[in-house]
Amino acid sequence: MDLKPLFTDLIRLEIELWDAVDARLRGDLDLQLRNYLALQVIGTTPSCRVYNLVERLGITVGTASKAVDRLEDAGWCLRRNNPKDRRSPILELTETGESLLDKATLSVDAELALRLASPLDGQALEQLTAAVARLVRPSGTEERTA
Repeated sequence: MDLKPLFTDLIRLEIELWDAVDARLRGDLDLQLRNYLALQVIGTTPSCRVYNLVERLGITVGTASKAVDRLEDAGWCLRRNNPKDRRSPILELTETGESLLDKATLSVDAELALRLASPLDGQALEQLTAAVARLVRPSGTEERTA
C-alpha cells in the first residue's frame, strides 16, 4: 500500500486545522494559536514549569522561554519562585490570562466542532481519535493531555 497520499492528507489537514483555529482566535480575541496552546498548558498543569511546555508542546526550551516572555509581557501569566528548585520558576496564569483562556477555549471548541465534528458522525470521530492517538503515542508511551 502506498502511504504517501495518506501522509500528504494528514499534513494538509494539520495545516488547514492550524490555520482555521488560528484565524478564529485572531478574529475573536486577537490571540495567536501558539499563545493559546501555551496558556492551555499553564492553565491545566499544576505547578507548571517551562519544561512542561517543552514536553506538552514538543518545542525547545528556548522557544518555551520566549513563549512565557510573550505571555508575561501581555499580562497573561507570571513566574513565581519555586521553593523546590530556584532555577525553575512556577508559571501561573493571571486573572486576565485565565479569562482569556476560558474565552479562547470556547472559540477553539467551536472551530474544531465545525471542522471535525460536523463532517464526521460520532463513531467515525471516535475511530479517528483512537487511530491518531495510536499514531502519536505508540504502544507503551505516555499519554499527553494537551
